[in-house]
Amino acid sequence: MRDLDLTNLRLFVAVCDHRNIVRAAAAAHLTASAVSKRLAQLEAQIGTPLLVRRRHGVEPTPAGESLREHARELLLGAQRIERDMAAFAAGLRGQVRLLATASVMAAPLAEDVAGFLAQPGHDGIQVELASRSGAQVVQGIRDGVAALGICWHSPHGADLRGLAHAPYRSDRLGLVVPRDHALAGLPRVRLVQAMDNSFVGLPVDSAVQALMLRAAAELGQTLRYRMIVTDFKAALRVVATRLAVGVMPVAVAQPRTDSLGLAVVPLDEAWAERRFAICFRGEADLVPAARVLRDHLVQQAATAAP
Repeated sequence: MRDLDLTNLRLFVAVCDHRNIVRAAAAAHLTASAVSKRLAQLEAQIGTPLLVRRRHGVEPTPAGESLREHARELLLGAQRIERDMAAFAAGLRGQVRLLATASVMAAPLAEDVAGFLAQPGHDGIQVELASRSGAQVVQGIRDGVAALGICWHSPHGADLRGLAHAPYRSDRLGLVVPRDHALAGLPRVRLVQAMDNSFVGLPVDSAVQALMLRAAAELGQTLRYRMIVTDFKAALRVVATRLAVGVMPVAVAQPRTDSLGLAVVPLDEAWAERRFAICFRGEADLVPAARVLRDHLVQQAATAAP
C-alpha cells in the first residue's frame, strides 16, 4: 500500500463527522465532486469500502470506523509536528513532552518544571505535561510519543524493562477521613483498621487502586467501594460528604484537609511508600532540552529527599 495522503484522511474524517459529503466539502472550501473523488481514491488505496451512501448522507462501514480512529491519531501527530517545527522556526531552542501519572502530576512536578523554565537560559524551552496511567506513560516512551515519563517504580509498578530511568521523588499514601472519624487522631493506621469503612476509589488503571486491591487481597478481604471517581480532588470531595473514606498521597490530601474538614493519616504499610522514576528511551534519544530538564528534575528530587 502506498503512503496514505493526509489530505484524503482529513477529508474522510470530516465526511464521517458531518455524515454528509456536501457539508464536509463546504467546510473544507471544496466542491462535493472533488471530495468524492478523493474518497474514491482512498477506498481504492485501502482496498475496501469505507462509506455507505444513504438517502440523506453517508455513514462509515466498520472498516471506515476503524480508519477514522487511526486517521485522527495520525492527524493529531501531524499537527504536533507542524506546531513543533513552527516553534523551532520562531527561534525556540526545544520542546519537551513529559508524561506523568496522576500522583506525580498532583505532587510538586508542576513546581519543579516551572522552576526549570524560570532559570536563565531556558527561555527558549517549552514543556508540555500530560497525565497518563503508569502503563500508558511507559508505552508512550516506548512509542516515542514523549521524551520523558514519570511513573511509580517498584516490582508492582510500571514495567521499565528496556528503558533508561533515573530516580525522582517519592510519596506516602494515607487514609483520608472526616476530622471526627474514629481513626482521624492516630499517628499512623494499618489498612486492616479501615476495612469496615466504605471507600471512594479511582479508575482501575490507577496505581493507587491497584495497590489497594492487592493489599486487600493479601488480607483476605474485599474493599467496599461506594463511588469511583476520576481524580484525587473528586475523591476528597466525596470523603467530605461522609459517604466514604479514601486512600491517596499524603502530600496531595494534606493541603486540602482544613478547608474540607478532613484528616489524613499516613498508612503504616511498606507498600504505602512509593518511589517514582523518570524514564526515557536512552541518553542518545534525548534532545538537549529534554536532557537538561531530566537533570533538573533529578537534582530537585535529590535536594528534596529526607
